[in-house]
Amino acid sequence: MIELNGIRRYFQVGEQTVHALNGVDLLVERGEYVSVMGPSGSGKSTLLNIIALLDQPSSGRYILNGNDVTRQSDDELARVRRDNIGFVFQFFHLIPRLTAAENIEMPMILAGIDSRQRKQKVREALLSVNLLDRSEHRPNQLSGGQLQRIAIARAMIMRPAILLADEPTGNLDSKAGLEIIELLEQLNQQGVTLMIITHDKAIGERAKRRIRIVDGAIVV
Repeated sequence: MIELNGIRRYFQVGEQTVHALNGVDLLVERGEYVSVMGPSGSGKSTLLNIIALLDQPSSGRYILNGNDVTRQSDDELARVRRDNIGFVFQFFHLIPRLTAAENIEMPMILAGIDSRQRKQKVREALLSVNLLDRSEHRPNQLSGGQLQRIAIARAMIMRPAILLADEPTGNLDSKAGLEIIELLEQLNQQGVTLMIITHDKAIGERAKRRIRIVDGAIVV
């Protein structure tokens, strides 16, 4: 499903070249539950951004569902990302002026799905995260845990096969964080491939497969 071969990512900072990823090889099968851990600056978020097609490698190949997506156009990458990948961020990234329901609906509007179908799917999504009664609330009216539930519902509204989560509990207290992890694990149990970046060792060790990155390379 996800296959990375010799992935490198360089950033130019002034006259210095920063090596964020150094020849990463990784294979993730459909339905796996993987955590990615490592110290700050180790390349964890860069790796997830490349897998999410939010960034492109400087060199190497990325095969997604048997297709080489390494050098596709921006429009092609946007379509592949929309159809295959959901992404949950530490800081939620909801649109402040939109209600919870409207935030969830946005990916379907961009995909050209008709209004009647959108409304039904949004209702189902709100029910799935137990927030139907918050559908008309805006982000500033919701708690951190509720914001992340809405973000997960939005990430899953197009039924992607892959869900990537970058520090999904980083801004939550322990109780809300556990609820979010359990929700993500429920999605994995339903067949969604789940990859989580976390600094929290307890959360990372819940995953069936654990990957550690140090200095841009996967270590055993």
